[in-house]
Amino acid sequence: MALLTAGVLEPSGQGWLQVGEFGLAFLLSAAIGLEREIRQKAAGLRTYTTVGVGAALFTLVSKYGFSDVLHAGTIALDPSRVAAQIVSGVGFIGAGVIFVHRGSVQGLTTAATIWLAAAVGAAAAAGLPLLAILATAAYFVAAYAVRPLVHRLPAMRSLALTFRIAYEQRPGLLQELLEQCERGGFTVAGLQMVRAGGTGDVAEVLVSTVGRGDPGVLTARFADVAGVVACSRNYEDE
Repeated sequence: MALLTAGVLEPSGQGWLQVGEFGLAFLLSAAIGLEREIRQKAAGLRTYTTVGVGAALFTLVSKYGFSDVLHAGTIALDPSRVAAQIVSGVGFIGAGVIFVHRGSVQGLTTAATIWLAAAVGAAAAAGLPLLAILATAAYFVAAYAVRPLVHRLPAMRSLALTFRIAYEQRPGLLQELLEQCERGGFTVAGLQMVRAGGTGDVAEVLVSTVGRGDPGVLTARFADVAGVVACSRNYEDE
């Protein structure tokens, strides 16, 4: 049979070649997962490694798993039939990590990276190690070379951010926060009091903003207002 090639593959399709392909899928998907784990994202090492090796296993099963029922001229199977379903299956996983919070879509990068890990695993198992390694390298280039470059460019779109600000209640403080927001290049879209307090007491407010300024600069502006105890934002580039 075609699966028997110079003793490299066993009749069952379980040989050192398949072990190497599976191992490469494991290493590359684990590398992506480790990077996401270090950056403390929603999905980490275990998720990406599992997706990568799962895609690799499905690909190997699709290529070799039915060799015992193949008969020339009688039974012919498309080796891509199972692998093609990986894309659809991973789509459901990706959809589960995407959500919208106060007009801001979050989880897109996580979903896309899970999709990439599956593609890397499938490529490694399909006998395309160079493409699998290049795809992994491209991810790291995008994460560590392109991403900082993008942050240096002028903002081309408006960001919807929500800040949680704890402050010591005093007259005029909220007005100062609104002024700092405008100076930072954002417009206040809404205010929601989380915890009120009397003069001198600590209160908390959610400030929803829209604009094209630098979120880090605006966070610093809020923190510099006299009386502000803590300031955090719910938006984070993935």
